[in-house]
Amino acid sequence: MQSKLRRKEKRIVLEGVRLIGDAAAAGVLPEFVLYTPGAAPDQPVAQWIVRFHEQGVACFETTPDIMAHISDTQSPQGIIAVVPMPEFTPPLDANLVLILDGIADPGNLGTILRTAAAAGADAVILAPGCVDPYNPKVLRSGMGAHFRVPLARQAWPDIAAEYGHLAVYLADAASDLPYYAVDWRQPAGLIIGGEARGAATQARQLARATIAIPMSNAVESLNAAMAAGVILFEIRRQRAINR
Repeated sequence: MQSKLRRKEKRIVLEGVRLIGDAAAAGVLPEFVLYTPGAAPDQPVAQWIVRFHEQGVACFETTPDIMAHISDTQSPQGIIAVVPMPEFTPPLDANLVLILDGIADPGNLGTILRTAAAAGADAVILAPGCVDPYNPKVLRSGMGAHFRVPLARQAWPDIAAEYGHLAVYLADAASDLPYYAVDWRQPAGLIIGGEARGAATQARQLARATIAIPMSNAVESLNAAMAAGVILFEIRRQRAINR
């Protein structure tokens, strides 16, 4: 399903037992399921089909050839589900908002979403220039994070209006302020930008200050997903100590 069609229909395609299971665990049932028959009764695909039948979900058998044709992976797991696109309203009293600026790599975005969910972010906001968060590669690398953390795409003026009251910091390898020197116990926002073009002007205008991850051996920077993980878990560490 292409990005425009996903947005128009407000539907996404999930492939494999892990993603479909994550959605079901979050209370999101498929509108319909395609599967290839033949799995043993104790195998995950067969177990999900039985469960979905019991819940009234339409499940349709298909051939391995058709499954391979519609699958986005080289080795299909034999089950694909169409589910409603998650719709969250980011909380107005958010204590930790992750703002992504120009993250264009699907694998990086999915990993960042998964990390944000694990670190306890209240919302992830995608500024202009980010890849479609429901791209199949993003969904796979997110490993269910789309159903665990509020996610929204917003223009910079809307981001500034909703989150400008927070102490917002921009990750920038050129900064002299180490990320661990910030008092993250207060409500805060963190901007992570893509490696290719650097931070947008609007990101720098919104940020209270820039922060960096000190590194050795003349390494200039980490990729966006790794940088997000390092900083988000420092925030979690500080807040856990405070509690």
